[in-house]
Amino acid sequence: MKPVLILQHLHQDGPAYLARWLQARGRRFEVFNTEAGQDFPDTVDGYAAMAVLGGEMSANDPLPSLRHAERLILDAIDADVPVLGHCLGGQLMARALGAKVVPSPAPEIGWHPIRVVGPAAATWFGDSPEPVVFQWHYDAFELPPRAQLLASSGACPHQAFAVGPHLAMQFHVELDDAKLRAWVAAHDERFLAASHAPTVHDGPTMLNDAGRRLRLQQALADRVYARWLAFADTASGRP
Repeated sequence: MKPVLILQHLHQDGPAYLARWLQARGRRFEVFNTEAGQDFPDTVDGYAAMAVLGGEMSANDPLPSLRHAERLILDAIDADVPVLGHCLGGQLMARALGAKVVPSPAPEIGWHPIRVVGPAAATWFGDSPEPVVFQWHYDAFELPPRAQLLASSGACPHQAFAVGPHLAMQFHVELDDAKLRAWVAAHDERFLAASHAPTVHDGPTMLNDAGRRLRLQQALADRVYARWLAFADTASGRP
């Protein structure tokens, strides 16, 4: 069985719940972390699926690793290897497919509801019309050609889109408790500058009822990850 490829940009933005989900199902995966000095692979050949994680940089920053990730995204799409983008990863998917990444109408940090859009969204996100997910972004993606909008919010009109089996999300379904607490403890100047916005939560608010919120979001992540890998299994000829 081919492994899953995971592209990581920063030490503090690892696969977290995604890694645990894959391990629980016996799915092999390989993580390449550019901050650790690991170059991304040259190709997606030999991989069943690809996940692209987040990071505090902008998708528009002139970093060779970001352009490398975009090339791999296009490589995967051309090869029918399902791609899943988390926050920055979703923005890189949008850029690779020809859309712009621009400042978000409002920054979103903390637990915020999204509105699922259209019947196709339920196949990814379930029956709840407004699931609450964890956000941490200052930029947002526009929709690429042929993309299907799946989720929106008042602060950010494009929260998720799909192009066939490939899903881009503006939010962090891979979050777990350790990652949440590390992020809350590591506020940067940009966070402090945005902290006046009503869509930016402080640390205690982000941690309040975190156990219940994480359980609900991880149930949503279970559905997202299962559908993503189901596309990979179908493409590989497995039932």
